Amino acid sequence: MAMKIYGNYDYSQTNYAEKVKEKQAAEQTQRATEAEKAANAKESSDLPEPRDEYISGEKLGKKPNGLYRVGQDENGNRKIFYDDPNKAERADGKEEPKPEICAGNTDKVDQEIRKLKEKKQQLEQQIQSASGDEKKIRELEKKLAQVEQELSQKDNDSYRRQHTIFS
Repeated sequence: MAMKIYGNYDYSQTNYAEKVKEKQAAEQTQRATEAEKAANAKESSDLPEPRDEYISGEKLGKKPNGLYRVGQDENGNRKIFYDDPNKAERADGKEEPKPEICAGNTDKVDQEIRKLKEKKQQLEQQIQSASGDEKKIRELEKKLAQVEQELSQKDNDSYRRQHTIFS
């Protein structure tokens, strides 16, 4: 089987290297024009170029904004403290109030729970000692069930938190 191809393929005669050179030349001219525009814009602005520079407090003649020091907190641990020189200006000469330290007391709740546990033990002993009387055993078991229910409600962290006394 023979195949015949129709078409004009004369455009492939240009060299690949020439195409690449033309493309690079166009990119270079574009970069040059952008650099000229940037230089002109830089010259036209009257603002100086921003730079970082260290200026000591002695040269400024001002006190620093704040002072940091290493010290110890109330527990003896190392801590960084900030002494604000403007504190007097803000608070009209008054110091900032120190945070209050509160202590929680759960003794009352613990005492309730201890009494309930003792009552539970007493009822269990009474049930064991009253082996012959069925009516008395049922009453004691009802009381024991009530005490156990109350104990399960009170002997947990959420109840302790709700009934803690802070001072």
